[in-house]
Amino acid sequence: MSTSRRAVTRDDVARQAGVSTAVVSYVVNNGPKPVAPQTAARVRDAIELLDYRPNPSARALRKGRTDIIGLVLADADNPYYTEYASAIGAEAYERGRALMIATARDDLESETRLVEDLLGRQVDGIIAASVSHRPDETFRRSFRLPPVVLLDTSAPIPGFASVGLDGAQGARLAVEHLAGVHGHRRIGIALGDAAHDLEDPREIGWREALRAAGLPEGPVTRVPWTRDGGYEAGRLLLDSPDPPTAVFACSDLLAVGLLRAGHERGLALPGDLAVVSFDGTKEAEYSWPPLTVVAQPIAAMAREAVSLALDPTRPTPHQQFQGTLVVRRSCGCPGG
Repeated sequence: MSTSRRAVTRDDVARQAGVSTAVVSYVVNNGPKPVAPQTAARVRDAIELLDYRPNPSARALRKGRTDIIGLVLADADNPYYTEYASAIGAEAYERGRALMIATARDDLESETRLVEDLLGRQVDGIIAASVSHRPDETFRRSFRLPPVVLLDTSAPIPGFASVGLDGAQGARLAVEHLAGVHGHRRIGIALGDAAHDLEDPREIGWREALRAAGLPEGPVTRVPWTRDGGYEAGRLLLDSPDPPTAVFACSDLLAVGLLRAGHERGLALPGDLAVVSFDGTKEAEYSWPPLTVVAQPIAAMAREAVSLALDPTRPTPHQQFQGTLVVRRSCGCPGG
């Protein structure tokens, strides 16, 4: 004999509390009409007694929205994206929304399937750190898109809202500190490789700052955006005929790998090699030595991304943020 029981409905809660089903709805949804405190308490007691769980699909049909935001990440193993996702989730929760996270694992075909799946679930908006360097083409394959917000974009993308950091400004902060405060004359750069011909704004800012300081360009390495890539960058830079005395690493992951390469060669860090990183994750704070970083304002960027994803009537501008230099020991300063 089956032991399953009939699902508790809103009608059951209303009968138990002695109110109308509309009043139950007002309590469950926190509006749109106010409910007297004593009446609301009776409804909540009935909900707890009967173990009532609102049907999210039915509620979505009534409200005309699912209260779910989709988040598509290129690589969830990167601590930068992990911290970004956490901040977006916290902001969504504050606004009464749930977050559905999907990771494409750096595969464009997977990303396309994930986006289609999120659209099938009728999410209210999509926030995406896309695998593609042309995410506008990826997302325009789909019709009837909800608001889409693109992360980590360095310039406006017509038809989409976007959020990103001024990479050139951040690179200038790093180089100006290494050259102006610590007197380095040969400053290299560790970049992640790219599947397109566009120059990374961080490389542009690095060149501009060197030129402004009257310094020659240091060596450039292009490697995968991973710890292994950073390790390889360190080997390439340190084994070169004229190795740099300082390196601007364009992500914390690259910097962590680069530090390992320096330690393995018995270098004094930062005495023999100073490093400034880009991102500002917790991993940078707990590396050794702790990394001086150009920190991205993750909380503020997450807040803006969620705002844009939930308001289809807003214009679709590019919201550009500024990085801040957080000084620790890897550059040669005594702090942190």
